[in-house]
Amino acid sequence: MTPRFILAVTDFSQQGGHALARAALLCAEHRAALKLVYLAQPGDAPPHGAAVRLAHHALQLRQRHHIDVHAASRVDLTAQDIAREAAFADLVVWGTAPVRGLRGWFAAHPALQLLRTCRRPVIVVRGAADAAYQRLMVAVDFSQVSHRLVELSLALQPDAPVELFHAVSTANEGKLRYAEVSERAIQLYRQECQRYAQDRMITLADSYDARRNRLSSSMGRGDPARQMLVQQQNTAADLLVVGKHPASWLSDLVFESVAQRVVRDARTDVLVVPHGFAP
Repeated sequence: MTPRFILAVTDFSQQGGHALARAALLCAEHRAALKLVYLAQPGDAPPHGAAVRLAHHALQLRQRHHIDVHAASRVDLTAQDIAREAAFADLVVWGTAPVRGLRGWFAAHPALQLLRTCRRPVIVVRGAADAAYQRLMVAVDFSQVSHRLVELSLALQPDAPVELFHAVSTANEGKLRYAEVSERAIQLYRQECQRYAQDRMITLADSYDARRNRLSSSMGRGDPARQMLVQQQNTAADLLVVGKHPASWLSDLVFESVAQRVVRDARTDVLVVPHGFAP
């Protein structure tokens, strides 16, 4: 997927500034159009002069990057308004400060809430955008969705290396121990799972022969979200790519997904792609 229209969401925080800069870099690289929108923190009113400030940001980015960019005229937008705007975008770049207090603890990240109503990829920006992404890491589970994540990552940053990462689950080992299966049998089961995952990883990587020089792979063992964050620290990837299953707000609250945990705990940018996304 090559983005042609990008929507950048800011609240004028530091992260909001990083998001505008990142969106502009992506637009300059892909010759895409950019629209800036302002979203206040929940319960807050837009600051005085917010529309003028947003328009000023648009002018600066237009002059600096020579891109087609304009600012939304309304600054009293709600999350529902943002979802309607995002429906026409190829990519959303999200930059809002973390929600504090109990609401931030119990509610999903606003970008993840957006994915429930608008099935568009969202980059949650954390770091400064001084240059294009240097290394991408894609969480894969060898399904058809994994192929789509890899293709999207290769197209989004055409010159950056892409690392495919898979964490072998250990959930069934606990069930085997509960059933009093011998440690020898559990060890054999673990080795078989590892071989199976390695074979699938080779098959996935080989399906991109033309771009194999950009692809590498790595594997962990255990909780997928935690293992991905550990591997990110080892390789210094500056963009993590994860898929997200469709879920209700109640399901997200009770059964926290891998995407939710990665977005919550990552210190780098995260691209969340909803399952079923079609460019």
